[in-house]
Amino acid sequence: MSSFTRPLDVRKVGKRLWEVLRSFKYRIGSEDSSVFIRVSKSFVTDFASVPRLFWVILPPDGIYTQAAVLHDFMYSNKSMPRKRCDKIFLEAMEVLDVPKWKRKTMFRAVRMFGGFAWGKKKREY
Repeated sequence: MSSFTRPLDVRKVGKRLWEVLRSFKYRIGSEDSSVFIRVSKSFVTDFASVPRLFWVILPPDGIYTQAAVLHDFMYSNKSMPRKRCDKIFLEAMEVLDVPKWKRKTMFRAVRMFGGFAWGKKKREY
């Protein structure tokens, strides 16, 4: 199974913004994979972009937070197709032991609504 190389280390820099303090890698496909995504130090994220109405069941942060940061990073640099980014997000949530109903719900949400964020030339916070 895939893996994160370090735990998430962030600090709050705005009302709903967080800065990554230590870079980390996500190994795609297996723990020893040479294919990985490196989330850089100083990257700014809003964690999971969940509408406030749904925060009761899916708050912006939770067990899936590191997967959400990874997903934000992939969307911001667009180094691979959007569908691939979303599938990696789903895989990363499984690595983090996010309950199946939650990860499937979040995956469906990014597939349905992520195009709005993807269409931006550069993610602005």
